[in-house]
Amino acid sequence: MNYRRLGSTELNISEIGFGAWGLGGDKGGSRAYGPTDDSESLYALRRALDLGITFFDTADFYGFGHSETLIGRAFGACRERVIIAGKAGFVDAAGRQDFSPAHIRASLDGTLRRLNTDYLDVYQLHSPPAELLIRTPGILETMKELVREGRIRSYGVSLRSPEDGITLLRAHKVGCLQVNFNLVDQRARADGLFELCRQTDTGIIARTPLCFGFLTGQYPDTSALPESDHRRRWSKEQVERWHKAPRLFAGALETQRPQTPAQSALRFCISYPAVTSVIPGMLTPAQVEENAAASGLGPLPAETISEVQAIYEANDFMGRK
Repeated sequence: MNYRRLGSTELNISEIGFGAWGLGGDKGGSRAYGPTDDSESLYALRRALDLGITFFDTADFYGFGHSETLIGRAFGACRERVIIAGKAGFVDAAGRQDFSPAHIRASLDGTLRRLNTDYLDVYQLHSPPAELLIRTPGILETMKELVREGRIRSYGVSLRSPEDGITLLRAHKVGCLQVNFNLVDQRARADGLFELCRQTDTGIIARTPLCFGFLTGQYPDTSALPESDHRRRWSKEQVERWHKAPRLFAGALETQRPQTPAQSALRFCISYPAVTSVIPGMLTPAQVEENAAASGLGPLPAETISEVQAIYEANDFMGRK
């Protein structure tokens, strides 16, 4: 496993991280990827650390605390070996948000209790409008206060869009940004966020690297998914756009065999120096082993990256045209 420094922070984290949204399951009416098995989730978390994955990304919204509870159970006895990133902002399944200082602090109290720890390595605001952070300076000031109090080591923002990241960085300095980035969603690169993060020494956590399963080569019929799987609610048009992606990229990635489609997708993400860590969602030990191995395979060749970028530019995967 290779490791990278997270922006201007002092944290060195594994370039393959663990996205723990799915571990929350359907607790409390949460919608992720359907029901989960806690014993298997704990095995997956511990297997990840065995393989050198040290970065674990969660949120109080994931299973309404259940994801955090599992991470606390898995690593309570070895807290110093892992880097945990949490989030605050969502308050219910309807998507209502609260970024008041009181809510941020109360959320952190609950997160630390569930994680069985007295500090958080990275605390992220969960999908706030960038303009809200700019016109309400008390929000980021609260995050700075938590650093000074020793309750968090650093803070960042989990973005709604790359555009929000650009808007935010032009007004404020943060340690890291979390953003969607994968073969079919390259907006963070194409729109200039990567370059701005390089200039400002801001770490990037790349989420959805497997595009919700579309890039694994094993994506199921959405109508057959559990009711609590959020993918059931996607539009037919979006599903069709992403369903064709593996076939379109197959030619460019064929020379990289015998790697799996998932490993190709992860290698694409870590090919960019701007990306500190990529956080695929993982539910089983087998998925952990497959994804962790991508680090040892290294970045994709420059010519492959160029071909992949050209395919992205020639197709409207995001419905922007």
